[in-house]
Amino acid sequence: MPRRSDIAVAQRFLASARLERHRNGIGYVAVVVAGSYVEAGDSGRFRLSTGSVVFHRPFEAHADQFGTAGADVLNLPLPVNAPDVPVAMLRNLDAVVQTAERDRLAASGLLSALCVAATEGPGDWPDLLAAALRENPSLCLTEWAEATGLTVETVARGFKRAYGVSPKRYRADARALRAWRTIPGSPLPLAQLAQNLGFADQAHMTRDVAALTGRTPASLRRTPRPEGQLDSRTLGRERLFEEE
Repeated sequence: MPRRSDIAVAQRFLASARLERHRNGIGYVAVVVAGSYVEAGDSGRFRLSTGSVVFHRPFEAHADQFGTAGADVLNLPLPVNAPDVPVAMLRNLDAVVQTAERDRLAASGLLSALCVAATEGPGDWPDLLAAALRENPSLCLTEWAEATGLTVETVARGFKRAYGVSPKRYRADARALRAWRTIPGSPLPLAQLAQNLGFADQAHMTRDVAALTGRTPASLRRTPRPEGQLDSRTLGRERLFEEE
């Protein structure tokens, strides 16, 4: 009988390895088959262990720090009915892994029914700042640092160490992601929407959205955006960091 970690593993990460912040243009799900790591991304920071599920939406970025045992991670297509959470736990990991050996699309379809409560993140000040940056695009970093009893320099260094990117860049990415998700369904004129989302003006929103997605806000309104889901053939090529 093969070990669970030998079955349908798309990626194997070395002990104590670090995967620098990177962005995927297509959505997918990462299932932790064995091991543990901390992921810091556009939805927050989470401690992941065997049975954790991470729902990566299109154009989201994240960095990963792996534990002393490394980790085996199975990539699956992002299901259409994925729960509206960034991270969850599986009640039956073996069922998903064994199904993935035959059909990864079918394994993806099992996720929503088998997922339970989300995994908590470390919850320290970098996480509090990340949440504040996502919720308030106009947040003043200097005022936030002073209110927290930290210097701006400490905040800049500590946040980049935790999230792999500066607070200002994290805020800009979060704002562009929110715009990309909001634009197609919003009836507001683009100039007003840009103001509501915290951009300096419509041109600012256009630059940031185009840099993130390769599409302008106007084009997002003309044509539906892609779902950004991986199919089984793409998954076979999505090996970002193989064991050496």
